[in-house]
Amino acid sequence: MGIGGLALAWLLKRDKLLADAPADPRVRRSFDLAPRRPHQAPKARAMISLFMHGGPSHMDLTDPKPELTRLDGKEYTGDVQYSFANEASRTLLASPWKFKKHGQCGMEFSELLPHTAGIADDLCLIRSMHTGHNGHEVSIRYMNAGIPAVLGRPGLGAWLTYALGSETDELPAYMVLSDPGGHPVDGVHNWTNGFLPSLYQGTVLRAKEPRIFNLNAPANLKGDVQRNYLGFLNQINQAHLVKRPGEHTLQARIDSYELAARMQTAATATLDISGETEATKKLYGINQDATREYGTRCLIARRLIERGVRFVQLFLNGQPWDNHENIHNALPVICRRTDQPAAALVTDLKQRGLLDTTVVHWGGEIGRLPVVQSRSKPGRDHNGQGFSTWLAGGGFKPGIIYGETDEVGHRAVVNKVTANDYQATLLRQFGFDHKELVYKHNGQQQKLTADRPARVVSDILA
Repeated sequence: MGIGGLALAWLLKRDKLLADAPADPRVRRSFDLAPRRPHQAPKARAMISLFMHGGPSHMDLTDPKPELTRLDGKEYTGDVQYSFANEASRTLLASPWKFKKHGQCGMEFSELLPHTAGIADDLCLIRSMHTGHNGHEVSIRYMNAGIPAVLGRPGLGAWLTYALGSETDELPAYMVLSDPGGHPVDGVHNWTNGFLPSLYQGTVLRAKEPRIFNLNAPANLKGDVQRNYLGFLNQINQAHLVKRPGEHTLQARIDSYELAARMQTAATATLDISGETEATKKLYGINQDATREYGTRCLIARRLIERGVRFVQLFLNGQPWDNHENIHNALPVICRRTDQPAAALVTDLKQRGLLDTTVVHWGGEIGRLPVVQSRSKPGRDHNGQGFSTWLAGGGFKPGIIYGETDEVGHRAVVNKVTANDYQATLLRQFGFDHKELVYKHNGQQQKLTADRPARVVSDILA
């Protein structure tokens, strides 16, 4: 454009004669947590993600490999990429644990997962997950936010709450149940709102009591005193907001303060599991030391979903499935901690009629290699070329196995499912086309799948 064209454009803008750009109907103009209608009829209304940081060893848990057993101790002839080359080998390592078929579907599980095996007929087991990257953070961000390695993007929970809003105005729409040992690998990036308004960020519950600090007002402020104070504060906040239209962060702060007041009653009741039956507590393993902590969090997750929370994530400290060495001892420990509570969650949701509309996800960001690492204390290195995850409820076909890895479990070779395929499929179950769910940021229409190749895996949908 020449100097004359620039001058004309400036004059037209000054005199407000420039036409507005056509509005994109997909782009929202306001942001809140009011319930929203999806693009099409949904199968799911809520999700609980049991994220297993570190990379569960699929050939030891969910993907039996008789050929790996036959070739135990022999040299692997395929190409292999190591994360820790100084301890690498090409020696194949068979699983020391036995597999057995379970349920009417005949799904095979390792003896390390007896409780998960007991819900085989409720599971959609994907054995062909693929990130193509062996690192933890790079694959976590890909699985959760759509692009490998890139920081600053909203995670799945933020996208879902942005898309659907909340079914409760007394609890946060997106809640994170943290581990008493600390944050998982990649920390707060696991539940960030990224470039979405901050009201779509995950709200973290502490791993021990009190799970929320300062939840109850002091005695001298309870009742009418607090209600009058909050009413007056809201008037001031709204007057302040009117003078600053479009400041989404300000609106989010105001909304969070108002939510905090409403949570005083709702959160106290939701987080109190004392009223649950002894049978329910036993189901989750709350009566046992090994499973008490994780079982309690799984039970709280069910209680949150019951009360209208949209998305709940459970994380583990660090990356306990990252078994580079001593896998013979370390893997049974983390299985004992999580197996019974995870299976109980699916069973409990089903008994209460909630599983049909609630997606339960179990899985990590990568799997493990079929070759041995650290010969003195055998373990397995990272593997993003093929691994397993399972889904239950929310319109996913129960009792099926989808996809395959190769004969030793190294690479996904049949019906590969990428992280973007997984995201597109989940959004479909919530009633959204992943290409149409957008947020305008930096002049671009941003999407969870980031305009990368993504397909809805229709074969696993009921």
